[in-house]
Amino acid sequence: MPTNLDRYERIAPFYDWLDLSFEYSCYRRIRPLLFQSLSGRLLDAGVGTGRNFPFYPTGSYVVGIDFSPAMLARAKRRTSRSTAALIELEMMDVTALDFPDQSFDAAVATFLLCVLPDESQVPALRELGRVVKPGGTIRLLNYVRPRGVVLGALAKLWQPFAAWAFAASFDRRTEESITEAGLALLDSRYVVYDLIKLIELRSAKP
Repeated sequence: MPTNLDRYERIAPFYDWLDLSFEYSCYRRIRPLLFQSLSGRLLDAGVGTGRNFPFYPTGSYVVGIDFSPAMLARAKRRTSRSTAALIELEMMDVTALDFPDQSFDAAVATFLLCVLPDESQVPALRELGRVVKPGGTIRLLNYVRPRGVVLGALAKLWQPFAAWAFAASFDRRTEESITEAGLALLDSRYVVYDLIKLIELRSAKP
């Protein structure tokens, strides 16, 4: 059975093409929500092919991490499409970040937690909380299982391909893992129907 890394190494050359309709019909509208009022040194966990680059705050210093060399190679081609002061790209697993405690002013993750298996939710969230300064913001964009009949049926049809290609699921227990990871939930709201949520967290210990 292929690992998550195997999947992303395989799909990297086609990732942007497969995602194109979603990117321009939906994602580009909601990506800026991740970065509202953020500044300083930021972590972009699961940076992928660098689709967030155009939305980084002007003058910020961003470190983008991903566990796939093939995805990072494609991201490097996009570094000029940003007004950030500096973008560094590192190969790294979000469940074991190679950064000192409190290294970042804030962190974001775009559709990363819905890819990680349930047993990795707490370790990933705990690591994000560890490397962000006390009181710093952690924002996630995450797919969830739709409650409506139509979107629920579409999600059911889409799930086999999403799992095969991206290891993604609509049923990850991300919000249930927040307290165990030592984080406090500040906000959780739908930003695309009842399908995509923006989740905002902060360290439970100021």
